[in-house]
Amino acid sequence: MKQEELSILFPNQDRVTYTMIPDESWHDLGLDTLAEKVAQKPQEVPLLKRVMTSLTPDASVSRYRADVFEDLLNHPDIREKLAKLLDKVKMFYDYGVVNRHEGDEAGIWDLMHRLEEYHDYIVTVEAIRECLSDRELRSEGLNNLRETVETIYRGNGFAALKQDVEEMRVAASEMKSITVGINVNERFEPISLGLISVNAKPFTRSGILKHFVAAVSPRDEIRPEADWSGTMSYYPSVPLLTELMEGTEQFQRTAVTLRNPLLGMSMATVPRDDASAQLTRQSDSAVSMLVSRLTRRLRDMLGKYLNVSVKGIADLIPELVFYTRWAEYIETQRKKGWKFCKPEAVENGGGSADMDARGFYNLKLIGSEEPKNVVPNDLVFDDERRIYVLTGANRGGKTTLTQAIGQLFLLAQSGVYVAADSFRFAPADSVLTHFPADEDKTLDLGRLGEECRRFREIYGKSSADSLLLLNETFSTTSFEEGYYIAVDAVKALLKRGARVIYNTHMHKLAYDLDSVVNLPDCRGKAWSLTAQNEEGRPSFRVRVAPPQGRSFARDIAEKYGVTYERLTAGDMNS
Repeated sequence: MKQEELSILFPNQDRVTYTMIPDESWHDLGLDTLAEKVAQKPQEVPLLKRVMTSLTPDASVSRYRADVFEDLLNHPDIREKLAKLLDKVKMFYDYGVVNRHEGDEAGIWDLMHRLEEYHDYIVTVEAIRECLSDRELRSEGLNNLRETVETIYRGNGFAALKQDVEEMRVAASEMKSITVGINVNERFEPISLGLISVNAKPFTRSGILKHFVAAVSPRDEIRPEADWSGTMSYYPSVPLLTELMEGTEQFQRTAVTLRNPLLGMSMATVPRDDASAQLTRQSDSAVSMLVSRLTRRLRDMLGKYLNVSVKGIADLIPELVFYTRWAEYIETQRKKGWKFCKPEAVENGGGSADMDARGFYNLKLIGSEEPKNVVPNDLVFDDERRIYVLTGANRGGKTTLTQAIGQLFLLAQSGVYVAADSFRFAPADSVLTHFPADEDKTLDLGRLGEECRRFREIYGKSSADSLLLLNETFSTTSFEEGYYIAVDAVKALLKRGARVIYNTHMHKLAYDLDSVVNLPDCRGKAWSLTAQNEEGRPSFRVRVAPPQGRSFARDIAEKYGVTYERLTAGDMNS
């Protein structure tokens, strides 16, 4: 998915492409819940997801983003001004640049939308210029943006555009209300609309917008004629006619695309090209005729600026939202005592560690634990250590650690500070998860069949630059069957060279790695990683070591007296 220029999220657009990871990975890592906490509005959640699930193994992209994020995190005054900007540019925030029908003559509503786009364009240029001027910025992205905005601001035509837009907005603001007539069918559903007048004053009979009752007299009698007499009772409608129609079979909504690779996400909705859109065009045409002088003035003014492209500036709005929301979230958590650090991206195959994470933890612990109670961990992927088979007792933190590794990569590749003391990594081309499937997804193939199908699918999507996180894979069958399937799966992953964490209860697999998995012709090895226990209780720390399964089970048995000696002690005494 190629990008246009002027972006603080997608540099080097002529050569960098992005791959979308599956929705399952986003959900399995707990990032769907986290995104809802980071976003300030529900429509921002798909934006956060789309950026974070668009991955490239190009380390320069991760470094570029991390530098931009660091600048914004270190300048709260810039974020404060950007937050105010988002409140001002409703057209850009809600819709970006609205797609229009080719060949349609622009009516008054389309012209007004374009006028608002130019207004938001002017406000955005001026606000960004004010935010970034006289600031000590280190990132290439924000410095390039500052230079571009300054060029636009000082360029020929910007001042004239600003003056024309302000004058036209004043003129257009004289329209405060329109009077319409709505035809209905036998089910009282709107089927067509007629415009009666455009008014300089709003309807104000009721202080609160509650109901819309058309063509009903004060005595609630249905009039024999539909002509406007000026004597009918009027109760103000909801703000948009389309909201009155919502829920009927005449009304549908569809998303507006903001940009690539944010393709398919939206922060707002607009009517689809169906019956409701036909009504919109009918009323648009009628309004245009009733205010023909204003329509001509708008067309003439906007025609002067056809060479001004607002899309590049409009596309910055979702990018600013992404950085600003994450910076605000991390600043808030830091004040509560949670640790975050700037990630350091290195090139794949550069001879250094493919991942060196120190003092990391799972973000889902924020809100449920106190920072002082969280046990951090360290882990390294390099040429020698490619796969970890993670074992340990239930509730020992295996799944929590597995999720945390995936979170580190997705945040770091988005440029966001990560939950660790330090994090050095080679970016992944994909982050793929294989967590237990929901029961309703296993009815056709059975649980083992579904597990095998899903594993085959993610294996086919993986490469040596991928990160695979497996949680209790092949555990739905007998131990013997699951063990032999798991051996082949881990051998195949080792041959592929991907970074893998395999969280499993099959302790025998971890014991047997050197004899059945680590073959001499593979890059690196699979290692046993153990969730440690202290005095029979989980410590939530992991270390490279043989499984503790047998000794831990013995400790539990001793604690509860389920050993041969303890069980038969009474028999011996008798």
